[in-house]
Formats: sequence, structure tokens, C-alpha cells
Amino acid sequence: MEIFIVSVFVLGYLAITLEHSLKIDKLVPALLMMALAWAGIAFGLDGFTSWFDSHSSSIMSLEGVEHENRLHLMEGTLLHHFGKTCEILIFLVGAMTIVEIIDHFNGFSTIKNFVKTNKKRTLLWIVCILAFILSAIIDNLTATIVLITILRKLISDSKSRIWYAGLIIIAANAGGAWSPIGDVTTTMLWMNQKVTTVKLIQYLILPSFICMVVPTVIASFLPAFKGTFESPAEERTPNKKGPLMLYLGLGLIVFVPIFKTVTHLPPYVGMMLSLSIVALIAEVISAREFSMTSVAAHEENSDSHHSSPTFGALSKIEMPSILFFLGILMTVAALESLGMIFTFGQDVQASMSNNVFIMLLGAGSAVIDNVPLVAASMGMFDMNEMNTAGELIYETDSPVWHFIAYAAGTGGSMLIIGSAAGVVAMGMEKISFFWYLKKIAWLALIGYLAGVGTFLAFQ
Repeated sequence: MEIFIVSVFVLGYLAITLEHSLKIDKLVPALLMMALAWAGIAFGLDGFTSWFDSHSSSIMSLEGVEHENRLHLMEGTLLHHFGKTCEILIFLVGAMTIVEIIDHFNGFSTIKNFVKTNKKRTLLWIVCILAFILSAIIDNLTATIVLITILRKLISDSKSRIWYAGLIIIAANAGGAWSPIGDVTTTMLWMNQKVTTVKLIQYLILPSFICMVVPTVIASFLPAFKGTFESPAEERTPNKKGPLMLYLGLGLIVFVPIFKTVTHLPPYVGMMLSLSIVALIAEVISAREFSMTSVAAHEENSDSHHSSPTFGALSKIEMPSILFFLGILMTVAALESLGMIFTFGQDVQASMSNNVFIMLLGAGSAVIDNVPLVAASMGMFDMNEMNTAGELIYETDSPVWHFIAYAAGTGGSMLIIGSAAGVVAMGMEKISFFWYLKKIAWLALIGYLAGVGTFLAFQ
């Protein structure tokens, strides 16, 4: 049955990469392989000899375990992974809704007005630096959503815009790697006391910066970023409440990690709080504006939600991207539950040095979601292993943990479906897997290796 599940993953992944050739949206194979993978686990449950315990990041034996207990174990594991995946998805829904509410009030025109240049190269540096900084504050996923939304206000040509989106993915992933709240993998290491905030910044801010700067420098000489661009004509009249909603929305997104630190609640709880506040203010503003309209206009819209900015924002959310994300994460969770990722990682680690292994782990995060890879890596390094001086080798803030944070955070940029930022950009701008592989992947690889070299040089 393991062969069947791996085959489902490989074929599903192939179908995702061939989306444009097959004329089938990527969410279809993603959801299909998720369902088939877990169905395979259910049918072959009695034949498995081991299981991966996500809580302890270790393999547990199933020898002698009754069918009923195996069933409970599968259900508990499925619920665990579904809960963790939904935390990410609900967080994403909240962030997307806030961005759409800001857009409802034409708030992003405020930022558009700050960009005075019409040179493509200058705009490239502006968006990459913004992505690098914003992703460290509001996480790489949300930063990508915000910046692509702003780009749509600045560049009307979608063929030009996807080049910027590709570099935003690289910059956002690089920026998220040096912050404990910038990427889900660094958050995992931080919450599991593998790294501390100060040391994470100290170890990774320079390698991450190099990872962003090198591809941006190279890209600035490419034909795609030469010349000037024309901004689309403003279709809507300026909204006096736009700046208020922009600062309120972005401010409350920044508030999410603060809320998490103070309450120790998952980030999606803080995002729902922020969304509720933004939606409340938006509804109050809209209600006041609505009260000034004519009675006739009120009668036309009395039986609908069209005047509600919250309902309008929810209707514009990229649900295909969210379902695709669900399918990918839950399929990888199936492979993880059978211990395949963990066992493979241990076998590879035994045959090479830690630094080479972690570099390959970063490259692997472009293919397999970096969350289970980091989860597995935390169990691969024995925390009780001592050096000749009797000191713990892999204690908190060991260079190993920081190298893993960098590799897993930035390595995913090499494929568009290798990171949350890439998946969202792919959905928002309809970027082809093979276009990204041909045009952007090599830039991401150069940046990744430049950052690796910087990290190792200072150890």
C-alpha cells in the first residue's frame, strides 16, 4: 500500500506541474491525491508496521496493535494534521479578507501614490525591499498578498507583473527566514525552543539579505525590468476613508504576532480578531455612507449584501488557492504519518555531513512542504548527543537549527509550489509552473546558494 500512496503523490504532483498542458486546474489533482492517499492508509491500515508520532517526532511500532486501536490512531492523526492545516488556511482567509476590505475602500491607492517612479528597475527594488521587510513583520504569505495587490494598481500588463511576482516570492521567503514570525517553519523552531528571537536575527539576517539582494541585482539587468511601465487608469474615484482602512488593516495584521506572543494562542486567533475589528469599522463606515444614499437605492439593495464590504471581500477570496493548499498539505501529511519522510531523512543524513544534508533539505522543501520536513528534522538530531567537552551539540540556538530555518525558509523559492508565498502568487497571478521554473527558479537557486555561503562563512 505504501507503493500505491507514493505513486498517487508522484502522479498528482506531475498533474499539478502539467496544469496548463492538461487544461485541468491544479486544485483538482491536489484534492484527488489527498483523498486517495488517506484512502490508501485506511485500506492498508492493518498491514503497516510503524507510524510516525507527530508530537514526539519519532517512529512508533504498530506490532501487536489491535485494529480498533489502529483506527483510533489514524483518526487522531488525521484530525491533528487537518487541524494544523486549517490553522494555516483560516489565517490565510483572514489575511485575504482584510486585504480585500482595504481594496474595497481603494486603500492601496495610497501606497500607489507614494511610488513616484515609472522605471521598471526602480520599482523592482522597491517591491523586493518591501517584501523582505514586510514578510518579517506580517509573515511571507501575507506580505505576498499585499504586494501583489499593490502591483495590480501599478502595472496593468499581467505579463510584466508576473516577473515582479516571481521576485516577490524570493524576497518574501528570504525576509520570513530571519524572523520567528516570518515563516511557519521558523515559528515551529521558535515555539519548540530550538531558536531564540535575538540569535535567529543575529545568525540569519545577513544570509537572508544576501539571498534577496543577489537575485534582485541579477534580475535588474534582465530585459523584463528595462524601460518604463504605465500604471492603469484609476477606475474608481478616490475614497476619503482609503488611507484610514489601509493603515488600520496593515496595523492589525502586524498586531497578530504581538497577540500571539502575549496570549500564546495560535496566529489564526489573532487574525480573526484583527479581521473582526477591520470588518466592524468597515461596516460602520459603509452604513454611514449608505444612510446618505437615496431611498430608491436602498430599496434596490435591501434584499442583498452587495453594499457590505465584508461580504464583498469574502466573495473575492481565491478559494481555489486555499483548496489547493489543503490538498498539498494533507497529502504530505499522509506520507509523514507512515514515517516515509522521517525514515528517508534519517537514511540520507547517515550518509553525509549535517551541512550537506541541511542544504539538500532546503532544496527538498521546494518539492515537499517545508513544515513536515522541519518537523521531521527536529527528531533527526539527537538533543542528548554530547561533544568531547560534555556539552549538548544540538542545544537551543545551535547553528544547526538556524541553518535549518534558513534552508527550509528560502529553499522553497526554487519552485513556485514550494512555499506558501509561491502558491498564493500562483493563484493570484495565474503563473504557470513551467514559466516560473524557466524564468525565476535559477535566480532563486543562486540566491539560496549565496545565502548558504554567507551563513557557512560566518560560522
